[in-house]
Amino acid sequence: MRLPRIRRANHTENRSDSDDAPVNPVNHHERSRRWIDFPRRGRRGVRRWVPSWKLVSGLSLLSVGALTVLFVALYTNVEIPDEHASARRQATVYYWADGSRMVSVGDMNRQDITLAQVPESVRNAVIAAENADFYSDSGVSVTGIARAAVNIVKGEETQGGSTITQQYVKNTYLSQDQTVTRKVKELFLSLKVSNQRSKSEILQGYLNTSWFGRDSYGVQAASYAYYGVPAKDLNPGQGAVLASLLKGADSLDPALSAANHKRAVKRWSWILDRQVETGSMSAGERAKYKKFPEPKPPVKPTSQAGQIGYLIDIANKYIKSRGGLTDKDLAGGGYRVHTTFEKDKVRALTKAVEKVRADRLDPTKRAADRHVQVGAASVRPGDGAIVAVYGGSDAIEHFSNNADTSGVPAGSAFKPFVYAAALEQGSARQQEAARAARGGKVGSVPTDAPMTGLNLDQSLVDSDNTPFVRTGKRVGLRTVKKLAVAAGLREESMAKLEPTFSIGTSTPSAVRLASAYTTFINEGRATEPYSVTKVERDGVAVDGFEKPRPRRAMDPKVAAIVGGALQQVGWSALGPPKDGGAFYSVRAAKTGPNDRMKSAWFIGTTKELSTSVTMFRTKPDVPHLLPMQGVGGPDSERGSAFPPLIWEEYHHAVVPPPPYADPLPQEGLGTVS
Repeated sequence: MRLPRIRRANHTENRSDSDDAPVNPVNHHERSRRWIDFPRRGRRGVRRWVPSWKLVSGLSLLSVGALTVLFVALYTNVEIPDEHASARRQATVYYWADGSRMVSVGDMNRQDITLAQVPESVRNAVIAAENADFYSDSGVSVTGIARAAVNIVKGEETQGGSTITQQYVKNTYLSQDQTVTRKVKELFLSLKVSNQRSKSEILQGYLNTSWFGRDSYGVQAASYAYYGVPAKDLNPGQGAVLASLLKGADSLDPALSAANHKRAVKRWSWILDRQVETGSMSAGERAKYKKFPEPKPPVKPTSQAGQIGYLIDIANKYIKSRGGLTDKDLAGGGYRVHTTFEKDKVRALTKAVEKVRADRLDPTKRAADRHVQVGAASVRPGDGAIVAVYGGSDAIEHFSNNADTSGVPAGSAFKPFVYAAALEQGSARQQEAARAARGGKVGSVPTDAPMTGLNLDQSLVDSDNTPFVRTGKRVGLRTVKKLAVAAGLREESMAKLEPTFSIGTSTPSAVRLASAYTTFINEGRATEPYSVTKVERDGVAVDGFEKPRPRRAMDPKVAAIVGGALQQVGWSALGPPKDGGAFYSVRAAKTGPNDRMKSAWFIGTTKELSTSVTMFRTKPDVPHLLPMQGVGGPDSERGSAFPPLIWEEYHHAVVPPPPYADPLPQEGLGTVS
C-alpha cells in the first residue's frame, strides 16, 4: 500500500505577521558580510532602531579600549618640565601717566627649605586644611577636575577640588590660566608626579612653591613675612594661620581689613578643629590655642618707599576690580601697568603735606600733635582719573593707605549730598505740580522755575548741623544715601540710617570724596574714579580697562545750586578772590568747629582738579580714632584749619590761578521747597 506523500512545509507559508518575523530571507553569507547590524535587519518599527546588547557591549568595549590607548599615549608622552622655570619669570612694571617707568616689582621672595625644617604641626595643619587624605590618594581628584572643566566652559569659578599634588603641579609647572587644556595637563602631570615622586617630596615642593600673600612664595618666606621667624620656630597656632592663607591670602590676611580678620579667625579655628577630627592633633593640644596669634603688620619692599607703595596699592585694587586678576597673578609677574598718576602732582601733594605738618604741628611739645595722620587724593574732573594721592608718611613704615581708607567720618563734607537730595526732591515735586497743571501731560519744568523754601547755603558755610538733620529727616535718609552712592560714594562706606547720618557719620575715602565732588561742577554727571589706563602681558592687552563713562547722578540745576553754595564755603575757608579776581573759582566743603567727628576734611574742586584732604589721629594699638581737640594749638578748630592750608599749597603749585575767577552762579543762592 503506498503511503500518501507528505508535502514539505514552506517556511514562507503560515508565517507569523509579528514584528519579530524577518522581512526578507537573508542567507548566512550575506549576513556575515555586514560588520554592524544597525539599523537591525529583520526588525520592524521601533525595534529596528534599538541596538542589540551585543552591539552596545561591543561599542562600549571599543570606546573603553580607545580611551585607554589614548590615556596611555598621553601619559607616556607627558614630560615633567623644569620645576625652576618660575625663577626666570619677568617683573611687573608700573608706569607714570607720561609713560616713564615708575617701579619694577618682580624679585621672587622664595626660600626653599627641606621638609624636616617644617614642624610636623605645620605640615598637619596644611594637610588638614587642603587635602586630608593626601597620603592615601592617587594624586588627583577626577571629580574635581571634571567639575572645574565644566565650570570653565560655563564661565564660572573653578576653585576647589584640587589635591595637594595638583596644586603643587600647577604652582611649579603650569600657568594659572583657567582653561580646559590646562586642567587636562594638570591631570596627567599630577598622575606622573604622584607615581614618580614620594609624598614627602611632593609635600616639600608644595610648601616651597605655594603663595601665602605679602609677596611670599613658600612657607619659609611666609613665616618671616607674618611672624618674623623661620618656619622651624612656628608653633601650631601660627602654623594654622599660614595654612589658612592657602585658601586665598587676598581675603584672609588679617591685617588687611576688619572683614579679613574675621574670616581669618574663623578659618584658623576651623583648621585646628579639623586636625582633631583627622587625628593629627589631640583635643588637649587643641585647647592650648584659643587666642588668635596676630601676625605682624605687612612690610613693603624698599622699592615701594614713600608714596610709590600707596600708588601701587590703588592701582592693584583697580586692576583686580576690572581685570579679574588677583594678587597672586600680579606677583607672578610679566605685566605692564600704565597708570593715571602724574609724577609732578604726586610730588607736589607730598611736599604740601610735609610743609604744613612741619610749620604747624609740634609733637615734641604738644601731645595732641602726636599720631596725626593725613590722607589726600586728587582727581581730574574731566574723566575721573586719579592723578595723585598722599597715603601716609612712607609706605614701608605706615602700611595703611590714608588716601583709600574707609574708617574716617566725613562730617560736614557729607552735607552737600543732603542738600542735593533735598533739591532733587523739590524738583520732583515741581514736576508733579507742572504735570498736574498741564492735565497730567509729561513735560520738563522751565529752567527758571523757582525753588522756594529752606535755604541751606549759609548753613554749609557755618557748619551748622541742625538744619541738615531736619532736612535729612524730611527728605528721607534712604533718599540721601541713594544720591550719595549715585555720586560715587561706596555703599559699604555708608553709616547706619540714624539722625546723625545727615551730618557725616559715613566714612568715604579721600579718593571717593574727591571724585564725588566733581558731580557738582560736571552738571550732575558722575564718573567712576580710575587709576589704570592699560594692562599688558606678553604684548597683549588685558580686557576691562576702557575709560569709565559718565552717568547722571543729579539734575544739572541741582548740581549748579549746590556748587554755588560750595563756592561760598571755599571763599570762607580760603579768602575771597584776590587781586581783583586773580584767584580760581573753587567749590569746597570743610569740617568746622561745630563738627564733633574725630576728623578734619577739606574738599576743593575746580575745573582742573578735585582734591580732598583729611586729617585724623590713630594709634596702631587703639581700635578707634583719637580725639582732635588741641591738634596744632587752640586756634586750629579741632585741626580743621590745616586741610585747607594743604589744599591751597598743593593747588598753587600745580594749577596756576587764571586771571579772573568764574562768576558766582545766580542759582548759588538757591533754596529748596
